[in-house]
Amino acid sequence: MLISQVMQYVEPSREVLAETLLAAGPGAPTLCEGWRTQELAAHLYLREHNPRVGLGMVLKPWKKATDKAIAELAAQSSTPEAFAALVEKFRAGPPKLSPFALKAVDHSANLTEFFVHTEDVRRATDRWAPRTLDAGYSQALWAELLKRAAILYRGVDLGIILVSPEGPRHVAKRAPVSVAIIGDPGELLLHANGRTGQALVSFEGQPDAVALLQTADVGF
Repeated sequence: MLISQVMQYVEPSREVLAETLLAAGPGAPTLCEGWRTQELAAHLYLREHNPRVGLGMVLKPWKKATDKAIAELAAQSSTPEAFAALVEKFRAGPPKLSPFALKAVDHSANLTEFFVHTEDVRRATDRWAPRTLDAGYSQALWAELLKRAAILYRGVDLGIILVSPEGPRHVAKRAPVSVAIIGDPGELLLHANGRTGQALVSFEGQPDAVALLQTADVGF
């Protein structure tokens, strides 16, 4: 799939995420440990608007400053009005001078980010159902998963085979003992990003290998 074909899904994904945050409101739980919806919204806004904060999301020396900035903005966005204003700023997209304003960067950095965080809000409640995704969107998520799978499963002492019901298979990691993880591309993407308890996937492999995978450290 060409980048030009895939980029069409990033902006709709931003819209869905913004609407999901607004529907949940401030103070709602998420699957991101320690974060409510206002911390998640602050994270999404700051990573595109504050380069120094963005660095702290990937570089440990900057992490403390990043966590502080997110906490401060989240505290300022605890009322419904302030929270809605923050979400609308995120919905408006990055400023022109931000690297995220470049379409290639936007696609590479945000397609997975927006999908996973939308489900972080949706699946943090007791009642949720998986979304029916456009076939092209699912294909785009699958393509992004294949780029990152080896890194996301690097902490698992097993071979990992990703299997989509539509037929594609991908060997993410090779080892003497392997487990196949079966699910729709979006569900596989959630599992690979550490949402192992909420991803609707199944496993094929030796029982002890499957048990090891279910307790392994997956994702970043």
